[in-house]
Amino acid sequence: QVQLVESGGGLVQAGGSLRLSCAASGRTYAMGWFRQAPGKERELVAAIDRSGSSTYYPDSVKGRFTISRDNAKNTVYLQMNSLKPEDTAVYYCAADRGLGVVTVGSRYDFWGQGTQVTVSS
Repeated sequence: QVQLVESGGGLVQAGGSLRLSCAASGRTYAMGWFRQAPGKERELVAAIDRSGSSTYYPDSVKGRFTISRDNAKNTVYLQMNSLKPEDTAVYYCAADRGLGVVTVGSRYDFWGQGTQVTVSS
């Protein structure tokens, strides 16, 4: 069983930054970061392939969020800059057994427990 452990969430003022981390047990996976705000559907905010050479961002976060990975540490990061109140959500990391970038949530095989990000105005 794969374990994904997120950390780095918290409370930040609008315009601030946070960096989330997701440590995975076992082998290396293609990874994604999702978020879900109360009353809203889960949304992909970033994805990265297994090697770290390809990434994907939706327009809502492009230019503000950066996904990266350190395969030696089996850890994926989400650097979030210029945060807005609408970025407030529980953020989850997810892992897929494949090689490439995965943009569909239902394709991910494993999920972390989530970390709360709150952006105050």
